[in-house]
Amino acid sequence: MSPTSPSAPARAGLAAALLVPAAFLGGCSLIGGDGCHGTGGDLKRLAAEPVLGTAPARAAEPANYRGTGVTTGCDDDSSGAPWLHADRLYAFPGGPGDVVAHYTRAAAAAGWRPERDPSAVAAPASVEGACWTRTEHGRHLLLTVDFRTGFISPAPAVGSGIAFEVSVGSKADGNGGGEATCWH
Repeated sequence: MSPTSPSAPARAGLAAALLVPAAFLGGCSLIGGDGCHGTGGDLKRLAAEPVLGTAPARAAEPANYRGTGVTTGCDDDSSGAPWLHADRLYAFPGGPGDVVAHYTRAAAAAGWRPERDPSAVAAPASVEGACWTRTEHGRHLLLTVDFRTGFISPAPAVGSGIAFEVSVGSKADGNGGGEATCWH
C-alpha cells in the first residue's frame, strides 16, 4: 500500500503517540507547525469515528499497549495543510485477509467507498493494507488499515498473531479537508 496521506511519512513520530492514553485527545501536534493550533475539535471528531472501535472478533489491543485506545495526531510539516488523524492499534490471532474482509463490510455499512491502488504492481490489500474514502460534513476522510507496523516502538506484542493499525484522517485546511487520496 502506498498511501499518500501525510501521516505515512510521519509514522515514526506516531510511535511515541501510541504510548499516550486516549484521555490526551485534546489535539497533540507530532510535528510542530502552527497549522495544528485549534484542531482539537476536529481531532475529537475523528477519534469518535465508530469504525475505529470495530474490529474483527478476537482482535484486542496488543498486550504491551493495554489502555491506549484511540490516539490522535496532527502532522504539520509547514508545506501545506496539516494532516489530522485518529489511530488505533490491534493485535489479531487471524490473518490479514480476515482483517480486510471485516473492514470491507464495516466500511461499506458506514458509507465508505473502497479505493483500489491503480498501480499494476501494487501489493494485494492483505499484504500491506486497504483504504476507503468518504466525505462527511464537507470534509474528505480516509480510512486505512495498515499491516506495516514495523515502525512502531516498542513493537506490538501480538503473540502468534499479527498487528494492524486502523486510522481515519483528513487534511485540516479549512476548505472541507481537501481532496485526499489513498494512492500516489
